[in-house]
Amino acid sequence: MGRGGANQVRIVGGEFRGRRLGFPGVAGLRPTADRVRETLFNWLQPYIAGLNCLDLFAGSGALGLEALSRGAARVLLVDRSRAVVQRLRDNLALLGVTARAEVRQADARRLLARSPQRPYDLVFVDPPFAAGLLGEMCSALELGGWLAQGAWIYLEQDAAHPWPELPAQWALYREGQAGQAAFRLLRRIPSA
Repeated sequence: MGRGGANQVRIVGGEFRGRRLGFPGVAGLRPTADRVRETLFNWLQPYIAGLNCLDLFAGSGALGLEALSRGAARVLLVDRSRAVVQRLRDNLALLGVTARAEVRQADARRLLARSPQRPYDLVFVDPPFAAGLLGEMCSALELGGWLAQGAWIYLEQDAAHPWPELPAQWALYREGQAGQAAFRLLRRIPSA
């Protein structure tokens, strides 16, 4: 795509509302739509301030950057593409939030096979639709100690596919559909 062209994502709300940021044209990279992000962050609005977030398939950074814009304390953005990782770092610098965010070039499967440095309060799981990774990622998050008690988990997948079986500790909070995307926000039930 050309300079200043179509590979842009817009921050929908918060501190950076209206800012447009570029992302590289990488196969399978599909930013979460503006209206889906607006719905998701309306659901999360009472809770987002101060959360420690993980954006597992960061891509354009739409979800992680939106979380930062709306008051998340920290965000770890993960993607395996070198070009995506470099652009995410550039965008964080442009927004002046490098102290609140980290970008890591990694494969999500390998990352979740390790122990986390800290559990996360909010995790975005939006793998490429064709990859079929959603169920595996959910199990790895739950079994690997990646989720804080009461953590929020956002899932997005192709609306044509059935939802995978999810960990028993996860309760559905809200769900929706927009075009080809089906999305859910779940809450990890704190253990007694």
